[in-house]
Amino acid sequence: MDRTDRALLKALQADSSRSIAQLAEEVHLSASACHRRIRALEEQGLIAGYVARLDARRIGLPVEVFVEIALTSQSSEAMDRFERSVRDFDDILECHLMSGGADYQLRVAAADLDHYETIHRDCLSRLPGVSSMKTSFSLRRVKRFAGYSVP
Repeated sequence: MDRTDRALLKALQADSSRSIAQLAEEVHLSASACHRRIRALEEQGLIAGYVARLDARRIGLPVEVFVEIALTSQSSEAMDRFERSVRDFDDILECHLMSGGADYQLRVAAADLDHYETIHRDCLSRLPGVSSMKTSFSLRRVKRFAGYSVP
């Protein structure tokens, strides 16, 4: 990966909706060379996909919740069962296997506290092998993830 590839990755993270011509101009390539490089980065797995970044508040999900989960067992079977179950619930936005006090950390978005209560009752409480949950509510996002720092 050279400097041009890094510049392309940075530009795509900032705004992947731009045309190939606009990206090419920004990184000083022809449109065809830019397109070839992007395809190569995709084929190498450096670009895993493209998504639209939605504004959670504007779609009615202003409450961001982090849930620490401790399991009753850390056996491979228990963890696999938990992880398969997490994938079945669209309300769980992210799930991370953690080191430290909690086994997993989940991120959830809700419309309000009543909606989170429903998510807790209908989703989180149904996750297998959970011994405890600790919920924290985000008061305000200070910095939004905007892409990785490409070395």
